[in-house]
Amino acid sequence: MGDLLQFLVTGITIGSIYAIVALGLVTIYSVTKVINLAQGEFVMLGGMLMFTFLNFNIPYWFAILFTLVLIIIVGWMMELTLIRPAKGANPISLIILTLGASLFIRGIASMIWGKDSVRVEPFTANDPINIAGAAITPQSIWVILLMVLIVFGLYILIDKTIIGKGFQASSANPNAARLMGISPKKMSSFSFVLSAGLGALAGMAIAPIMFPAYDTGLMLGVKGLSVAILGGLGSAPGAVLGGLILGLIESLGAGYVSSGFKDAIAFGFVLLILFIRPSGLLGEKSVGKGGL
Repeated sequence: MGDLLQFLVTGITIGSIYAIVALGLVTIYSVTKVINLAQGEFVMLGGMLMFTFLNFNIPYWFAILFTLVLIIIVGWMMELTLIRPAKGANPISLIILTLGASLFIRGIASMIWGKDSVRVEPFTANDPINIAGAAITPQSIWVILLMVLIVFGLYILIDKTIIGKGFQASSANPNAARLMGISPKKMSSFSFVLSAGLGALAGMAIAPIMFPAYDTGLMLGVKGLSVAILGGLGSAPGAVLGGLILGLIESLGAGYVSSGFKDAIAFGFVLLILFIRPSGLLGEKSVGKGGL
């Protein structure tokens, strides 16, 4: 039971990170219909910039704020300089643009920080808490709590605010939204800003657990995209559900089968689900009509 509980806690922690990354992808896709392959790089930058600010002896919570602001600016600039000028391009071209942005950010990161992983201090004291034979670190609790707060915050933002209503309108019908005085361009920028912020928060939260490096975002981006597709591309609840399921499958597979096969088991599960239900767990049959 102790081992099982340990695997479950680890799976929920990892799944929470995947869910946050997937929520960033869903946020952008809902408005722009662009699959942002640079989402993992936002996560990587969160950890690496946090490490840099702390090395300059900037107070911890100010380092979090500065990291968040800088990555939000990166997301905004990416939409302004890459996505908006190519708005009329076909979806494949837009995906290639985000892939190019991902490679560019990764290359810059490797030149600035090198290729070694870095260590970031946890949010609070990180002495493990023993519960029924399982060791749970406070940082893991922070990760899970962050995912819950993000889900709740997105619900309030999207369903209860004027900005959220404009976001939903631009997602459902950009032309009708424009006639109602809502700017789809501004909503597109907002989606990238929000997505970059989510990636930054995820990166800072996992940095003390998974020591980040310049290429950390590669696999996280792949896992986040897999989770978004598993849950139903365009569905925020599906992203959360898919993230938790994939994290648990991965953790249990590593614990009871082999850590060397955990990725194969996870991706095999995703393929199986998509074979049974191509639209994803909570996706609509017409994915393009999905939304937050």
